[in-house]
Amino acid sequence: MKIGIIGANGKAGENILREALLRGFDVTAIVRNKEKLYIQDIPIIEKEIFDLTRNELSQFDVVVNAFEENPGEQHLYTEVGRHLISLLEDTHTKLFVIGGAGSLIVDTESSTHLIGIPNLSEKNKEIAKQRLEILRFLQQSSIRWTFLSPSIIFDADGPRTGHYILGKGRILLNSQYLSYVSYADYAIAVIDEIENPQFENEQVIVASENATIAS
Repeated sequence: MKIGIIGANGKAGENILREALLRGFDVTAIVRNKEKLYIQDIPIIEKEIFDLTRNELSQFDVVVNAFEENPGEQHLYTEVGRHLISLLEDTHTKLFVIGGAGSLIVDTESSTHLIGIPNLSEKNKEIAKQRLEILRFLQQSSIRWTFLSPSIIFDADGPRTGHYILGKGRILLNSQYLSYVSYADYAIAVIDEIENPQFENEQVIVASENATIAS
């Protein structure tokens, strides 16, 4: 299986890249600046996202969109997502999107979404809005996709436990009653789903244990 990872030098992208290589997949890093890529001995496409072509992306079985926008440029997440959807229309390539938790339900009455809670900061509301917008574009598109939402606490320094739980529609809590997932365990969930697809054209959420607290 051939996998292209956009943003392979970002926090999520690098973890997914490492996990894919660990499993022996044919992986290409798609980055704007290859000098910032920690792993160099792999195929690399060094290009601005908006300069990518249909031919470049359609060579892959799966393209992972792990693009991370800079602060104050949240609109780029939506623009990038729409661009990738347009490139993959009428191809066999699946788009795997590193999503957000903003559209997930947070209460037992199934009426309040994370994006709508009163104490959410304006910055986080905008981030959630952009990710929700791309989810809606995906739902209306004709391409194959999966949108994997991390938990509310997305821990770049958390452990790789190898264990996680999946759900749909609402926030997941681990055994510590936390909406938590480490980047490393998130990456395992991404590659597991790519390897054995269970959620075609669906949004899924992943949670894992915080081993630091557990110990």
